[in-house]
Amino acid sequence: MATAKKMNVMQLTMLTAVNMLGSGIVLLPTKLAEVGSISILSWLVTATGSLALAYAFARCGMLSRKTGGMGGYSEYAFGKAGNYMTNYTYGLSLLIANVAISITAVGYLQVLFGMELSAINITLATIALLWITTFANFGGAGITGKIGAVTVWGVIAPVLVVSTVGWFWFDSSIYAQGWNPHNVTWFHAASSSVAITLWAFLGLESACANMDAVENPERNVPIAVLAGTIGAAVIYIVSTNVIAGIVSNQDLVTSTAPFGLVFAKMFNPMVGNVVMALMVLACIGSLLGWQFTIAQVFKSSADTGYFLPIFGKANAHGTPIVAMLILLAAQTALALLTISPDLSAQFTALTNLAVVTNLVPYILCMAALQTMQIVNNIPLSKRMLANVVAWVAAAYSYLALYSSGAQALMLGGIAIIIGYTLFGTVNTRLMRLESVKLKNPGATVTASDQPVIITNREVLQ
Repeated sequence: MATAKKMNVMQLTMLTAVNMLGSGIVLLPTKLAEVGSISILSWLVTATGSLALAYAFARCGMLSRKTGGMGGYSEYAFGKAGNYMTNYTYGLSLLIANVAISITAVGYLQVLFGMELSAINITLATIALLWITTFANFGGAGITGKIGAVTVWGVIAPVLVVSTVGWFWFDSSIYAQGWNPHNVTWFHAASSSVAITLWAFLGLESACANMDAVENPERNVPIAVLAGTIGAAVIYIVSTNVIAGIVSNQDLVTSTAPFGLVFAKMFNPMVGNVVMALMVLACIGSLLGWQFTIAQVFKSSADTGYFLPIFGKANAHGTPIVAMLILLAAQTALALLTISPDLSAQFTALTNLAVVTNLVPYILCMAALQTMQIVNNIPLSKRMLANVVAWVAAAYSYLALYSSGAQALMLGGIAIIIGYTLFGTVNTRLMRLESVKLKNPGATVTASDQPVIITNREVLQ
């Protein structure tokens, strides 16, 4: 029987970088222009923090003996509650992020077709796009992954062109004029955009998911994760700063399609329209994949007892349609709750909340890495580096929380408290499942199985 060919370190590095270079950057030039070109300081902080996170996640992936990704990592230090909270907050983050991606596509469509949509029309268009991409997934994931693999280049190609060819249009005087338009301090400049720059790096933890398909993973996974993150950081920093030297700060701040604007300046409006169309397709392709992914995240969590069994129901194609519809209803409500006359403001509110909820799993995993190393009998001398990096990553995560703003922190805090409240019910369900396994050794048991009533004595046994 032939052995499947494994990826080498270069292939994994490219895969890692491409995973991060998605729709997260599409509206970034506009958001960074609100601070000015001095926001490059935020990029440097985020690049350092992201590298620390990437290295720590690579170590977690190498040391973990549990399944479930970040949830499994967290369980080492925080038990079942940590696993549950990781799944819960990560699922919330994806749900929020998908609404932000949909708003991004609407922003580009608005400019592409020369429309000036009202707040309610922007929200309705956002909801319509969420519905379309959800229904398109009902047939299964077969075509979705292939579409996403192609459409992602609608973002990557323009970003790479700007990063290289864009220098021929770069004007240092335009860049200097937009350097610090609000005369903020260096600390404020470095911290104010950390949340939005981290938004572009979300997903770096997924780079460790291909560990079993890599040659010499103990050596190659950390190299690929770090190199891929560095590569993405360089492209992000270069592209956004080149744009700041081509398009004036005032024009960038008011644009909902900054990449279309810069290509129109570099070449002509027709090229700008083509780039906007490519980025809309990229956002739709990304949304297609993420709508399916989030449903699968909730399904797998339901199968292990962390989420309600209804999220685990799937059709003949393996598609959790019920979960998709519930999540779609939640996304629709979220789009309506964050409605704003300013598309950029609505996007900011959503991305900040997505970052806050996504940082909870990050912080839990950074704390768990110390326990994981002890469990794996890693010598103290070898544990020190990983522990220090994990502390740096955690410190950066707290700075990103601070940068997200009071509203996002408040709403994220409420969501976390609700999650802990729900864990009482979840823990009862987990105890029932454990009881079934004890009574039926070797049986495959999921949360959809009939619960059984157990006594305290049975739980202790």
